Amino acid sequence: MSDLRDLYQEVILDHGRSPRNFGVLENATCEAHGDNPLCGDKVHVTLILEDGVVRDVRFEGSGCAVSMASASLMTEAVKGKTEAEARALFEDFHDLMTSGGEVDLDELERLDKLAVFEGVRGFPMRVKCATLGWHTLNAALDNDAQPVTTE
Repeated sequence: MSDLRDLYQEVILDHGRSPRNFGVLENATCEAHGDNPLCGDKVHVTLILEDGVVRDVRFEGSGCAVSMASASLMTEAVKGKTEAEARALFEDFHDLMTSGGEVDLDELERLDKLAVFEGVRGFPMRVKCATLGWHTLNAALDNDAQPVTTE
């Protein structure tokens, strides 16, 4: 189990240092801003939603490794998914982060690479970091101009 946790930690550090899909989509059809005032994380999510499919998604911002890694892995996970699939993935990820009990192995399989955040759920302040990008993605899908906050 220690080897698995080490692997998870390495994935988070890798995405935190070198986030994928970092930057702004100039021709975005949806966007939203998010802020975690306690930790200082800030994220801006832009995406192209076309025919109900997330054709492209990017984020920019600054924050801790958990926040940046989560947003990076989120963009990889939702690109090419339908809006409904992206929202369902948010629900699965949010459930993983906020559930207090044992994690269902089927749920971890559905989450694929996002399962690396399973260890974060034991740290409530870090859960907010991990979910900020996801809440911001939902706001972008809703075309909600109000900034997302974790407080």
